[in-house]
Parts: sequence; structure tokens; C-alpha cells
Amino acid sequence: MIDIIVGHYNYWVVIFLMMAGFYTVIDRGNLIKKIAGLSIFQTSVFLLYISIGYVSDGTTPIIAEGFTRYSNPLPHVLILTAIVVGVSTTALGLALIVRINEAYGTIEEDEIHEQDKSL
Repeated sequence: MIDIIVGHYNYWVVIFLMMAGFYTVIDRGNLIKKIAGLSIFQTSVFLLYISIGYVSDGTTPIIAEGFTRYSNPLPHVLILTAIVVGVSTTALGLALIVRINEAYGTIEEDEIHEQDKSL
């Protein structure tokens, strides 16, 4: 049982980060904290894909003598693309929060809903 826990520690880290990010998104009313929670959640997904793509004693997929195990570069390439998309969506989300703050004078979700109801 201990071997399962210790042997797969990277998956436990992924689960912890995923739940921490998910809890932050659900529990917080501050829009910036929601974006931070989404970024934490997204990072956990990156770590999951990198963990899945790791091959013990694997080498780059270039056929050469003496190598029998090759790692697949596709998960790592997908994560590089996902990081770029993640950074740009985070920047867009923060830019939208700036515009919301200019329009409503707050970044708290409940205060924004109250102002919308009074209109």
C-alpha cells in the first residue's frame, strides 16, 4: 500500500493542485482569485500530462544502436502549446477584470451582481 502512495507521488500532487484550484474557483468571489485558481488547476493538468508522457530510461525517438525504449514527444509538445494558450487566456481574463473594475468599481462577484440587479 505504501508503495502505491510513494510510487505515484506525482499523481497525488496533481490531485492536490487540481482540488486546490477547483476550490479556489468555487469558494472565492474575487475575480482575480478565480483566475489564479484556474491557473493552478491548469498547471495540475500540465503536470498530469507530463507525468503520463514520462518513460523510464527512455530516450528521444531517434533510432540509434543500443536504445530500445523511446519516449513519445507528443505529450510534451501539446503541453508547450497548452502553456502558450493558458498564458494568453489568463492575460485576456485579467484584461476583462480591469474593464469590469472600470465599469463597476469592484472585482467582487457578489457586488457586481447587486449592481446589476439595481439597474
